[in-house]
Amino acid sequence: MEKRLAVVILAAGKGTRMKNSEKSKVMFEIEGRPMVAYVVDLARNLGAERILLVVGWKKESVIAYFGGGDPQISFVSQDIQLGTGHAVQQTGGALSDFDGDVLVLSGDVPLLTEKTVRALIGYHRATGAVATILTAEVPDPTGYGRIVRNKDESVLRIAEEKDAGAGEKKIGEINSGIYVFSRKELFEALGQITPENTQKEYYLPDVLEIFRRKDLLISAVKCLDPAEVAGINDSEQLESARRVMLGRGGAAV
Repeated sequence: MEKRLAVVILAAGKGTRMKNSEKSKVMFEIEGRPMVAYVVDLARNLGAERILLVVGWKKESVIAYFGGGDPQISFVSQDIQLGTGHAVQQTGGALSDFDGDVLVLSGDVPLLTEKTVRALIGYHRATGAVATILTAEVPDPTGYGRIVRNKDESVLRIAEEKDAGAGEKKIGEINSGIYVFSRKELFEALGQITPENTQKEYYLPDVLEIFRRKDLLISAVKCLDPAEVAGINDSEQLESARRVMLGRGGAAV
């Protein structure tokens, strides 16, 4: 029997670089629809049993757009944005009775395709990993976490820009911020991460170090087209995503 799937969509951000503080970042539109709508479509197409939207800044608009009594979608508030790890922590209660895999998507990454995510989930299940990271090879990885692999291609760690050595900074494979986890191990690890960083935030990738210390398998799948995992942070990137979507015929596939 195929494992159950829940999808957590991170959609709480303010998006200050979008230059409109009165609007939730994920509600900026591409071809007449909020960018997060494409992410929700993807979750539905994957056959997710549950879709949890983590909302925060101007959350009323997100809830109003999707809150039409769809029993598949629920909302979890992150009223104070304390990082991606903190965002996923907020879903712990809603998923306490769920036994399966948890896919974490970003509400500002609307170009991700079903084909790519099915490959991610399939590899996660085939390897028996506790966590699988979607990665991409980019020409300029500056600012991104680099994927450091073991000889068997499993993941040793993510070397963040500030911590990466000279050799690691030459690695072109980066963390996209999209993951699939085994639920039990994910929330156990989330309970152990700390905000010991300059931003005083809880970072989701910190769970990977906890898994590594427990000698649990972490795997990674490389996305063939880096454009799929591009986050939208400003109006130029929004326009670029619109052009890509038009080239596809108006929707992620």
